[in-house]
Amino acid sequence: MGLLAKAGAFSGILGQLDARGDRIRKELEEARRLKEEAQKLVAEFKRRQREAEEEAEAIVSTAKAEAERLAAEAKQKLEDLIVRRTKMAEQKIAQAEAQALAEVKAAAADAAVKASETLLAAHVVGETADRLLNEAVSEVKSKLN
Repeated sequence: MGLLAKAGAFSGILGQLDARGDRIRKELEEARRLKEEAQKLVAEFKRRQREAEEEAEAIVSTAKAEAERLAAEAKQKLEDLIVRRTKMAEQKIAQAEAQALAEVKAAAADAAVKASETLLAAHVVGETADRLLNEAVSEVKSKLN
């Protein structure tokens, strides 16, 4: 063995062992580096996932708020529409009442004029009758209309 050691046989084996040790050390360093990169990537993906979840929550809360705002706005518009329609209906009813009252007054005036005509024609005769009749008709029409 001494001769082999002097001849350098062991140095070749030691050289191969050293080379293998260096290769293993490099592989371990590469594995550590890859592990660190993988951990960084995992951390980055987790951060992105958190951000995406936060963004999704923000979008959902914004959508809910917008939906509530739109619902309140629609409700207010509906209430305004109901108020306007009610006022229009009340106005139409008031107009119809006023028109009906005017028609009743006109009918009463016509009836009063005819009754007056009949009474005056029966009791007053001649020129006086015509004058009284014209005055009475004018007076009744002006008071009732």
